[in-house]
Amino acid sequence: MIAIAPVESSQLYGIGHCPATNTLAIQFKAKADAEPNTGTIYHYDNFTAEQFSEFKSAESLGSHFKRLIKPAVDAHPYRKVA
Repeated sequence: MIAIAPVESSQLYGIGHCPATNTLAIQFKAKADAEPNTGTIYHYDNFTAEQFSEFKSAESLGSHFKRLIKPAVDAHPYRKVA
């Protein structure tokens, strides 16, 4: 399991990265009526430590995700893990 650290974002609860496997973990925020920290977790493959550093330091994590990660399905195949 990849450790997920909470972040300041309106869409994302937290993010994490495993440099050994180049895997990005993103936990999305749960719906408003759900328990905190219960949002869906996805893993994105082929995500380097450098890319994670850029993602972490983005002005808007949600915008960065929508613009550079989500549409890059070929580069970063993903799967729902929880």
